[in-house]
Amino acid sequence: MRKIEIIMTVDHARPTLRALQIFEAAARHGGFTAAAEELGITQSGVSRQISDLEAVLGIPLFVRNGARLSLTPPGERLGAQLGEALTRIWTSVTDTRRSEKVVTLSMLPSVATRWFAPRLGRFLTDHPGIDLRITASRHLVDFAGEGVDAAIRYSPRPSLGLEAVKLGTETVLPVCSPSYAQRLGLTAPKDLNRATLLYGDIPEDWASWFAAAGCEDPPPTGPRLGDDTAILQAALDHHGVALGRSRLVADDIAAGRLVIPVRVSLDASHAYWFVRPKSAAPTKAIEAIRAWLESEFAPDPFPEA
Repeated sequence: MRKIEIIMTVDHARPTLRALQIFEAAARHGGFTAAAEELGITQSGVSRQISDLEAVLGIPLFVRNGARLSLTPPGERLGAQLGEALTRIWTSVTDTRRSEKVVTLSMLPSVATRWFAPRLGRFLTDHPGIDLRITASRHLVDFAGEGVDAAIRYSPRPSLGLEAVKLGTETVLPVCSPSYAQRLGLTAPKDLNRATLLYGDIPEDWASWFAAAGCEDPPPTGPRLGDDTAILQAALDHHGVALGRSRLVADDIAAGRLVIPVRVSLDASHAYWFVRPKSAAPTKAIEAIRAWLESEFAPDPFPEA
């Protein structure tokens, strides 16, 4: 009579993730008590979970010698592999949570240096949980390519395809150091004919200012520095008179480092915009930064100018 052997394969139940987490803690600590304290459960709960895990796997993971425990070779391998896997999982969770609080904000170097930097302490106090990264550049940023979340742009109007919020406008007015104004006796528009005028690259130039001031004399030529930060530093160093953008010179004027020798101003053709891609939903951190910027831009630096 032929003997037929029938082999049946049993699909064992998979261990729960909770049981694997508890085992990894017990393996790492070398005992149930420390694992229970770390996980906030009872020692008996740890023991029961590990017993159930051993039953599911069909192999012992610990050698129990009275109150002493030691890992079996399979237990050592499983503990090491679970430790690596759980470390990667918690790292991913932390990175995901952190990414919701990390914001990269682009702006012009002059805005970063002369407007944002003096307000950095206030921002950190108001939003200590936001990890803000500032990137300063003069070119129009490629949001996706450069990993930028939002930007402060200085332009007549925002670009198409961007979500934009107008932060504020400004005026352009002459500024110089107090000693320079006193030394040259700068009190009237015509007095600026004997001053060194510092030229930039904004649309509101000295020719426009002299016309607004009602001066028929042509504006004298002077050094062209281009960048607002360089121009204002030259004015601070007593080298001449600059046409300053009100948002960028307000702090220096309030501190007495710069003065307005003649109160004739031009309305700037550009405005400040908070922009970001429409394709990406804003995080709570981005929305908080937008609201903070709106509040900081709200006051007019020189309403009487």
